[in-house]
Amino acid sequence: MTDDGPTGDDLVEMLAALANPLRLRIIAALAGGRDYVSHLAREIGVSRPLLHMHLRRLEAAGLIVGSLELSPDGKAMKYYEVTGFDLRVNASVLAEAAKTLTRPDPDQGPGPKEHS
Repeated sequence: MTDDGPTGDDLVEMLAALANPLRLRIIAALAGGRDYVSHLAREIGVSRPLLHMHLRRLEAAGLIVGSLELSPDGKAMKYYEVTGFDLRVNASVLAEAAKTLTRPDPDQGPGPKEHS
């Protein structure tokens, strides 16, 4: 991510991560404050393995961050919270981000550097 906004690759990753209803629900739940995996899984109504898969995708996109902490009884607990991202998308932002794309999408045709 640059000071002017996300790079094209960052934007694609963020939008892809957010393009899933369950991941939107995770962001919504974490918008109220940080939470640990077991509690978050119960709140959302999904298994912990499924939740972990989605948390990894959101974390890779830079939308959430996780930290391992010890509970008072000595159990390791993984907490997640929303990062300070501020995603604003309009035609101008998309045009600037498109200039920095480095990864072509094989399903959508060549990237900008592959055009003749």
